[in-house]
Amino acid sequence: MSTPDVAVDRIALSGMSARDRLLHAATALFYAEGIHSVGVDRILEVAGVTRATMYKQFGGKENLVLAYLGGEDERLRATFVDAAAVTDDPRALLELVIEAISADIRERHTRGCPFINAAAEYPDRGPVRELIAQHREWFREALRRLADDAGYPDAAGTAASLVLLRDAALVGGYLDGPDRVAPAFAETARAVLAA
Repeated sequence: MSTPDVAVDRIALSGMSARDRLLHAATALFYAEGIHSVGVDRILEVAGVTRATMYKQFGGKENLVLAYLGGEDERLRATFVDAAAVTDDPRALLELVIEAISADIRERHTRGCPFINAAAEYPDRGPVRELIAQHREWFREALRRLADDAGYPDAAGTAASLVLLRDAALVGGYLDGPDRVAPAFAETARAVLAA
């Protein structure tokens, strides 16, 4: 079965290792269609690898799911690293993070938050939910540290508000369109920081 609705550039995939092809294909498919609805055979077809290669590289679908979410976690962490390369002013860093999240809502995560989506598919305890919890704790703590360094009296509350706003904006961007939601997220996040 071909995959016309999921944009996976087969030419770009051809230059990747088998592991990277699997991860790239799984990332596109899991995000676009849902984790449980995408079978291993579909991922193998898009990646152009054998079942034996997938099991050698990942050991099974759950480890591929964990690698997919790990990649999403790394991308958000890179937002903070990229911002820190521009400035070390905590208030400016928070502004850069808001801008990056707003751009992410418009350009990359147009079908909701990959972590919220995965949590809906994995309601019970297990490795996937543990990874999601670790990611969310890291994100909340990274924002709390920035807010604390910037002198906000309730840094934990500021961070909690920003996490909630991002969650809502990613879901809202999917439901109402990123062009409507991304500016509203940025404006509301800036209002939280101005309070």
